[in-house]
Parts: sequence; C-alpha cells; structure tokens
Amino acid sequence: MDDDLIAGHLQELRRGTVVLACLTTLARPHYGYALLETLAHAGFAVDGNTLYPLLRRLEKQGLLTSEWNTDEARPRKFYLVSKDGAAVLDRLRTEWRSLDSAIGALDGGKQQ
Repeated sequence: MDDDLIAGHLQELRRGTVVLACLTTLARPHYGYALLETLAHAGFAVDGNTLYPLLRRLEKQGLLTSEWNTDEARPRKFYLVSKDGAAVLDRLRTEWRSLDSAIGALDGGKQQ
C-alpha cells in the first residue's frame, strides 16, 4: 500500500475534524500554543500553520471570542467558544455521532 496515498486520506479526515476538536477543547479558555499542546496530547496533532488561521477564521465567524492577557511578560491571546460556537459544536457533535453510527452500520458493527 502506498504510504503517501494513506497519508493523504488521513490528512483529509483530520482536516474535516479539526474544527470539532478545537471547538470541543475551547469550551475552556486556551491560548494558541496551549491549544496545540492539548490537541497533540489527546492524539490530535495539528500544525501551527493550520491552527492559527483556523482560530482567526472561527473568531471572524463569531464562533470564538478572544481576549488578550497582558498580565505576564509576553501577552497571550486566549480563545473561548462563543454562544453561537457552542450551538455549532452541538450540531457538529450530533453529526459526528450520526456518521460514526453510519460507518459502524456499514461494517456490520465490527470494532477494530
């Protein structure tokens, strides 16, 4: 099996779930680098060049709010899911569960 082919499909799958992972994690405030670490620790590796533009896009869409913390020597921008973001997260989770169930039904409920 071609490793590049598999890597491409895995990248597509992850790309489709990164919004769900970020909104789920940002139910509690995180700054960008801490979010990267939290996602990686959970097994959801995301590159900073992917994450930071995504955070800006989600904020522009009104799904995240942000606030600068200037208490420390280096200011940090903290992100948190907005009310609209929580509603979108709820819909995405419902769809994720539905898709997972559908995939399970397609393979006869077999678990790996």
